[in-house]
Amino acid sequence: MRLGSEVLLASRRLHGRRVGVVANPASIDHGFGHIVDRLAAAEGVTLGAIFGPQHGFHSNLQDNMIETPHASDGRRQVPVYSLYSETREPTAQMLSGLDALVIDLQDIGARIYTFIYTMANCLSAAGRHGVPVIVCDRPNPIGGIEVEGPMLEPGFQSFVGQYPIPMRHGLTVGELAQLFNDRFHLGATLEVVQMDGWRREQYWDDTGLPWVMPSPNIPTLDTAIVYPGTVLFEGTMLSEGRGTTRPFELVGAPWIDADVFADRMSRQGLRGVRFRPATFEPTFQKHARTPCGGCQIHVTDRRAFAPVAVGAALLREFHATAPAQFAWRQPPYEYEHDKMPIDILAGSSALREQVESQTPLDEIVGSWKAGEDRFRELRTRFLLY
Repeated sequence: MRLGSEVLLASRRLHGRRVGVVANPASIDHGFGHIVDRLAAAEGVTLGAIFGPQHGFHSNLQDNMIETPHASDGRRQVPVYSLYSETREPTAQMLSGLDALVIDLQDIGARIYTFIYTMANCLSAAGRHGVPVIVCDRPNPIGGIEVEGPMLEPGFQSFVGQYPIPMRHGLTVGELAQLFNDRFHLGATLEVVQMDGWRREQYWDDTGLPWVMPSPNIPTLDTAIVYPGTVLFEGTMLSEGRGTTRPFELVGAPWIDADVFADRMSRQGLRGVRFRPATFEPTFQKHARTPCGGCQIHVTDRRAFAPVAVGAALLREFHATAPAQFAWRQPPYEYEHDKMPIDILAGSSALREQVESQTPLDEIVGSWKAGEDRFRELRTRFLLY
C-alpha cells in the first residue's frame, strides 16, 4: 500500500507551489522519510511554513494543556507555528503567501484525539483565507469497520470533541476531513489524497508501515487499541497509567487491591480481553511515586474486543469497589473550565450518571446503539475504501 503523502509526492501536483505543512514526528512514510523533508527536497516545491499540533511539532511536551511556543526551523529556514498555543488554528499571517496547506497527521481512531480538531480548525481557517487544503490520508490504526460508543451531544463540545461522532468512529483522517468539511460547513477547498491499497479491516500491523508514536502517551499499537475506552480515566482521579511504560493499558489507584479487582473484572466475561492484576507506580501525573493497585488490560482478540464497553465496565467496577474513594476529576480540562472532564470526554453527562447509579453494563452499552446506528448511516457517504 501507499500512503496519501507518497501518492501526493509521486504525482508532482505541488510543482510550482509554496506550501505549509501540518505534521509531527509520526508524519513519515514507509522508508521513514518525514513529510517535511520530502516536501523540502521535492523539485519545484517551496516549503513555506511548518505547523505543529498538540504536544508540538517535535511531540516533546508530555501533558495536556501544556502549550507549545512558536519557533523557527534552522535547518529548513522556515517558521514553525504552534496550533496548541494562544491559537488553535492558523491565523491569516501564518497562512500568508501559501498556495496550499498540506496536512499529514496520524489519527488513532478515537473522537477525543485532538489532532482531528487541529485538522478541522485548519480547514475552517484556510477556507476563510482562501488557501486550499490537501489532506494526505493515513490508516486508522485500529481498523475502519467498527463503530462504538456514545455520541457527542449538543452542549458538550470542547477541544476533545467538537463534532457529534461516536467515541470509536472507524474512519481515516481523510474521511473525517470530508465529513467535517461537508457536514459541518467548514468551507475549505479540500482535496483528500487517498491511500493506495489500504483495506478497512486492516489494523496498523497489517500495513507494513513503521510505527512512530503519534503522541507521547501512545507508545504502541496496543495502547491505541485500548485507548477509546481507557482515555475516559482522564476524567477521574484514577490513574490511566500515565507516567508508566504502559499508559492506558494500566489502570488503578492506591486504594485498590489488584488481585481482588482483576478477579472481579475477569468474572464479567467480557470478550477478547484478560485482566491481569498489576501494581504500578507512576513517575508523574496522578498518584506520582505512589503504588497503585489495578490491572493491565491484555487484548486477546482485537476483533471481539470492544474498548469503549470495557472502559465503561472498568469505571463501573472501580466505583463499585470503593465508592467512598472514587472521584471524578474537576475542571479545568482541555480549556473547558465549567463542564466536568468526564462529561466532555464521554460526550454527555450520561455515562457519569450511569456509573454513579451502577446501571448494568448491558444497559449502558445499549444506550449507545441509536447514535451508533445513525452515524454508521451518515458515514457511508464519506467512505473512501
